Amino acid sequence: MKPLPELMSFVEGLPEPHILFDTQYRILAANAAYRRQFSPEQSVVGRTCYEVSHRFNMPCDQAGETCPLARSRESGQRERVLHLHHTPKGEEYVNIELAPLLDASGQQAFYVEKMEPLKVAQTQVTVQTLIGRSPAFMQMLGLVARVAPSDATVLLLGESGTGKELVSRAVHEASNRASKALVPVDCSSLPENLFESELFGHERGAFTGANTARGGLVEAASGGTLFLDEVGDIPLSMQVKLLRLLETGTYRRVGSTEQRHADIRVVSATHRDLDQMVAQGKFREDLYYRLSTFPIQLPPLRERSDDIALLATALLERVTPRRKLSVSTKAMQLLQAQPYPGNVRELRNLLERSALMCDGDTLQASHVAQALQSGRRSNTAPSPTDTFLTTHLASAPEASAIATPTEPGALKSAAQSALKAITLAHTGSRAELAAKLDISERSLYRKLKAANLL
Repeated sequence: MKPLPELMSFVEGLPEPHILFDTQYRILAANAAYRRQFSPEQSVVGRTCYEVSHRFNMPCDQAGETCPLARSRESGQRERVLHLHHTPKGEEYVNIELAPLLDASGQQAFYVEKMEPLKVAQTQVTVQTLIGRSPAFMQMLGLVARVAPSDATVLLLGESGTGKELVSRAVHEASNRASKALVPVDCSSLPENLFESELFGHERGAFTGANTARGGLVEAASGGTLFLDEVGDIPLSMQVKLLRLLETGTYRRVGSTEQRHADIRVVSATHRDLDQMVAQGKFREDLYYRLSTFPIQLPPLRERSDDIALLATALLERVTPRRKLSVSTKAMQLLQAQPYPGNVRELRNLLERSALMCDGDTLQASHVAQALQSGRRSNTAPSPTDTFLTTHLASAPEASAIATPTEPGALKSAAQSALKAITLAHTGSRAELAAKLDISERSLYRKLKAANLL
């Protein structure tokens, strides 16, 4: 069945990128906005949506992706998803909103799909946006894309170093308030006696030293977004004042009786367990519910190891802007093997130390191993570094031992570099080093001699 000319004309006149396709995923029309943004050089009419957008040879849901058409068939309603699309600029995150169109019998006959690029996240190297493509990252980003256009209060939860401030910026920049200010408040650094004044401002003479009236951070965020970082550190005495702001949208400057209206959207973040704090009486339950209208859990780096290669490239550009450093395969394996309790912040520090260990243009496993050893806080338990080096230096019988003359040169070189790194970092006896590598002292001696380390 062909769509009516009026429908084709309607789609063509829409200002945002839209396509029209049938129940077999075939694109019947792509409007001017779509052609300009996604396909300026060739027509997509007659091709399937999954082939054009994803280079798939089967529908998205059969290829492990979320398919808005399949979801619409199940629900009978409009559906929204976040997808990675191939575009003339490379892969981009795109918000998809699909609406089913019914025929005279009430059956779904066509689908209109609106596409909107999500500019706050990328799968490519950039210093301005969130970076990733792992399932855990995409799930988090999908929640950001869904809540950002609203004015809902957002609570970002996650371990330290997972990028909560970056996500808060993503929420702000994808919202209708993006043209106004995003004002961060570091709640953990504000002493209790200054918290109210910093947040709400004060009048002249309100307290000793208040020689002039001054607006607070709430006023600075007017029309925009107030980001309350480490909200779990707000003193109990101040929590009730913040609750009033969220409940009524009003506040008073310190020393004033005048009520002021706050036109702000609140995004808050914490690495603390607020549920436990509520149970312990350390955080107000009513404030918790006001802050957590839309909670988003940020995944730790150990749950998105697929993103480490992308992050490493971007972070190296930041920490070594004058050098073009690449990362060897073995070094990347070692980076991906770490648990990262400090998450992306820890990865950045590790890469910066590794770069300082490297005199060439490629980070090797030995550089990363040295950086890990120098940054070790405790030697009481085996680290992923020790496990990695043990695997590559002491596997069964002499399969990858550096003294084996028949092994490939690249493997021999990598093993020698790793052995050199751990030997330089080791401060104990040779017997302790042999025990760490789970080999005999005699085997260690042969390896050290072969690597010219004696």
